[in-house]
Amino acid sequence: MLIIAVLSGGSSEAQRRGGGRGGFSVRPAEAQDFDGSWQFCRVAFRGNRDGDGAGWSVDFPRADINMSVRLSELTKTTVSVSGPQEPNHLVIRLTDATLFQCPFVMMTEVGNSFITDEEAEALRNYLLKGGFLWADDFWGEYAWQVWAEQIAKALPPAQYPPRDLAKDHPLFRALFDIGAAPQIASIGFWLGSGGGTSERGADSDQVHARGIFDQQGRLMVLSTHNTDIGDSWEEEASHPQYFYEFSTKGYAFGINTIVYAMTH
Repeated sequence: MLIIAVLSGGSSEAQRRGGGRGGFSVRPAEAQDFDGSWQFCRVAFRGNRDGDGAGWSVDFPRADINMSVRLSELTKTTVSVSGPQEPNHLVIRLTDATLFQCPFVMMTEVGNSFITDEEAEALRNYLLKGGFLWADDFWGEYAWQVWAEQIAKALPPAQYPPRDLAKDHPLFRALFDIGAAPQIASIGFWLGSGGGTSERGADSDQVHARGIFDQQGRLMVLSTHNTDIGDSWEEEASHPQYFYEFSTKGYAFGINTIVYAMTH
């Protein structure tokens, strides 16, 4: 598979710098941070006291950095950088005006998200004006219900119902022909379970790539449920087998999603 050869040959600095959820400082993006090139935009959100998950900063910042490096290697996208192998990446709050400067934003562990009415209005405006949101890394039916309740504040399901992407949806072949969303466990679960991929057992054995579409049929929100795509980016250098089994699939799906979001 082409992506395996390219990722293996180009792993270089990105693959040497592995995962890790250690200390980091966070400054919300400001207008001067945007330079016209592509930057990974991650949404910071409040935790939900009734939620299920760790929160918005899971996989941050290494996943954002590694994906940006791979996007620059595998596509012609001009990625904003501050130095060799140092792509710029941004943290966005839903009520910030800078949200509208990000054509693509990502949220992780959305089973623990809480969206206020003000944030819901801003997110709705962003999505209906052409923005794209990818929600990843939440497991089991309860986490899905939490996320469904939160995104419904911005996009009521009576008008914007979530539904599984059809197998022939163009996202699945935007660059790589992948067919479906892969199930990727966190590296900790994978190692601890002896190679398992369903983090909640039977409650999360089926991966769902669900979309919410606008009235013209444009995909606005992608929710990858019962999988942790972001960990495959963050942990690409942590274990060779994890890289070959999961990171290659995670990058293929991630790059397809970004390319699709940027071209539709």
